[in-house]
Amino acid sequence: MLSANITKAVRKAAYRRDGFRCALCDSTDGLQIHHAVPRGKGGSSYVHNLITLCWRCHAMAHGTNVYDNPDFDAADIEQAAVEYLADYYADLGFVWNPWAQTMDTIAEGGG
Repeated sequence: MLSANITKAVRKAAYRRDGFRCALCDSTDGLQIHHAVPRGKGGSSYVHNLITLCWRCHAMAHGTNVYDNPDFDAADIEQAAVEYLADYYADLGFVWNPWAQTMDTIAEGGG
């Protein structure tokens, strides 16, 4: 297994931002941190690219259909994660950019 190299402080910030619950299903069971944009595709390990998922949603994000639902797959989880983060930061006046090291506010010309 690859090490995500996410600091304890960044993990805590993601958990806190997401209310110590799965951002997608609200479960508090087996919480894990997931990269919305995978590191292999250039996604950062900064909090704005991380999302808190329960072990079930995290497994689904990586292609294991633990819900045994043919209408629900990894692409659905990935899309939901991107939408969650984009909406969260838009509500705060930021343009969500998972490749950036910092976030620019809309007022500062970020979008």
